[in-house]
Amino acid sequence: MTSVLEYLAANRQRFVDDLRDYVRFPSVSAQPKHAPDLARCADWITARCRSLGLDAELHPTAGNPILVARTPVVRGAPTFLVYGHYDVQPPEPFELWKSPPFEARIEGKDLFARGACDNKGQHLAHLNAVEAYLKTGTPLPCNLVFLIEGEEEVGSGALYKFLPAHARELRCDAVVISDNGLPSMKHPALTYALRGIAALEVRLDGPSRDLHSGLFGGAVDNPAMALCQLLGKMRDAKGRVAVPGFYDDVKPLSKYERRQMAGLPSTAESFRKLTGVPALFGEAGFTPAEQRTARPTFEINGLTSGYQGEGSKTIVPSWASAKLTIRLVPDQNPKKVIAAVKKQLRALCPPSVRLTITNGHGGEPYIVSPEGPLAQASLRALEEGFGHPALLMREGGSIPIVSAFKKHLKADTLLLGLSLPDDNAHSPNEKFNLDAYAAGARTSAHLWPLLTAAAV
Repeated sequence: MTSVLEYLAANRQRFVDDLRDYVRFPSVSAQPKHAPDLARCADWITARCRSLGLDAELHPTAGNPILVARTPVVRGAPTFLVYGHYDVQPPEPFELWKSPPFEARIEGKDLFARGACDNKGQHLAHLNAVEAYLKTGTPLPCNLVFLIEGEEEVGSGALYKFLPAHARELRCDAVVISDNGLPSMKHPALTYALRGIAALEVRLDGPSRDLHSGLFGGAVDNPAMALCQLLGKMRDAKGRVAVPGFYDDVKPLSKYERRQMAGLPSTAESFRKLTGVPALFGEAGFTPAEQRTARPTFEINGLTSGYQGEGSKTIVPSWASAKLTIRLVPDQNPKKVIAAVKKQLRALCPPSVRLTITNGHGGEPYIVSPEGPLAQASLRALEEGFGHPALLMREGGSIPIVSAFKKHLKADTLLLGLSLPDDNAHSPNEKFNLDAYAAGARTSAHLWPLLTAAAV
């Protein structure tokens, strides 16, 4: 291991140069004009893998190609799959960037560019660790498969078709993903749980047309008012979702989990300042960290009705709609929860309007045992890589592909995020901390022997 770590230290600047080359590709999957850039980016990462001695194959799809790269075979050893994506979010609005989004700028310890932390730098850190093993002649204790796609930012459509077709050849003992965050450089963390999501759109129709509010108001129900009143009944004053059966399958936090979450550096006041709200609000009996990562929610994402142009227009609108999302936690079942929410909406809807509910996208919650051998091995690797004790944390968002890995590969996923809270993923001036980049490679170097020992 000493030679591996020395190699990583000696080649730190070259690894930064590699990242600068990687982020120069405007690999924006949401914009068809960038299809040639995505293809060139896929070729670049494929060539990078082959230069290390990996067996790399670029698989064409109906969309963007998928890379599968393998380290030299170690017979009888476990196999771990490292997932990443080379596509990036659109960089707009350009005027908010302090430097061109695809021309890497280094300021202090940060490299600014679209895709720097999400996700090019994070999976490149794992490749750097593999290079250190192979170039120093240090035997890898396991088999590694790198699966790097080009459509994560638009829903991973090609990968969802690729996984079942290639499940046999992608079989592994666990999946490792670094496509999320950590609280700080002094608080590395393993994300062991993700919330799921269920989306709905609710529409109320009233009169056949917009009506004059002076002539008709008071005798005809206002769909906008009815919708606000209906949605207002879906949450009580203590922040709990007021749907019968909503919490039936929620897996409670253990004492160990609550102690771990209490060790995270964010306080209620620092979180309040971060959000800019005058006061925090959440389900009573839980900390802000628990509320936003380990408890289910019912959110209104958008409301639309009536006249919204300049000035006023005195009408009773003919319709009103709202976009809703429900964040789910283990062990909630999306279908069961959606059915309960729909039933409650129908029960509460007044007869003066017509209710239409349309299903949206969804994803199941995910959890890996925080006290299991693989999770504990990951915590030790993070501590070795960052030089500070590692914590467990939950993520409030959703990574639907994790559930697909579980379904098709029958493998748990370990989320070892390397991105700092101020790295601006999906925002102008996205960046990646270069100390975190280096620490990620060290973590990866320690991870493979630790996971191998935990898996056998």
